[in-house]
Amino acid sequence: MMMNSNRCSKLAGLLLATVLVVSAVAPAAAMTVSADGAPSEAQVGEDVETTFTVEKPFSEYQQWTLNGRTELSDVTWTVKLYDQAGDKIDQRSYDGESFNHSLQESDAFEVEVVVEGTVPEVENYTYDPAQSRLLAELNQVREGGSSSTIDTWEFRPYTEESQQARDAIGSAEQAIADAEGSGVSVLEAESSLESAVSAYDHENFDNAVKLAEEAEGSAESAQQSSQQTQMLLYGGVGLVALVLVVGGVLWYRSQQDDYDKLR
Repeated sequence: MMMNSNRCSKLAGLLLATVLVVSAVAPAAAMTVSADGAPSEAQVGEDVETTFTVEKPFSEYQQWTLNGRTELSDVTWTVKLYDQAGDKIDQRSYDGESFNHSLQESDAFEVEVVVEGTVPEVENYTYDPAQSRLLAELNQVREGGSSSTIDTWEFRPYTEESQQARDAIGSAEQAIADAEGSGVSVLEAESSLESAVSAYDHENFDNAVKLAEEAEGSAESAQQSSQQTQMLLYGGVGLVALVLVVGGVLWYRSQQDDYDKLR
């Protein structure tokens, strides 16, 4: 009995030691960041505001610097620190396209970053890939200067004119795709579409709309013409079939009449 008891004690001790070792080496929950109100697109001159929440900021390092940058103009950053109970314990604001805020493990359980700014003018418009601007980039800068990007958010800036041109080109692309799906040749429409995209890339939005509408009209006309041709073809086949049926009936009746006369 004593031997069994000793074995059980040793086994229990071994299991406890294993649990302690596993607990000691188990990785801490990683730092995460989420965005609230991040636009995928925004109009030039529009004021935008987005809140980024960094959770578990000290999962890897006890001390580091939070860096942020943006391509918005007239920017204000607000950094808010919260404790584990969700109470705000500190808040600071920074102006400019970038900021640096030092963090220590005793500071906060959660960090909230609010960026407010205005969408600037677009230097170069491109249809595909669409022009983009940096909404925000958050970086973790460690002691010694090495850094890593936590996350990046971008958006598509536009003007009323550029959006009208983009919508027109998109509509033309759909019309061409529909026509191609019906087996219709759309070479003329595709040529107009290419010219529309080129006009867009050169910021000639009025001409881009005009060319896109021409491309859409050409694709729709080609599809309608094909449909009409098919209808005429089906109608012709139906007419031939009807003639054959009627002719067959008349021939059968004539044969019957001849048979009756012979009788």
